[in-house]
Amino acid sequence: MKQSEIISLSTAELQVKLSEVKKTYAELKTAHAISPIQNPLQIRTMRRAVARLATELSKREL
Repeated sequence: MKQSEIISLSTAELQVKLSEVKKTYAELKTAHAISPIQNPLQIRTMRRAVARLATELSKREL
């Protein structure tokens, strides 16, 4: 997800998207722990997406 897409979302949409991305990230980590996934860079991408969404939410709370 690009930063411009994140900024255009409302706060409620950000919270929903954050929970979805966190769930996907957890699933990827579990799948990778069981057997190596095809593209392990997906884990990094999802982790960064979680961080971007959480950062934007915290910016809006301030």
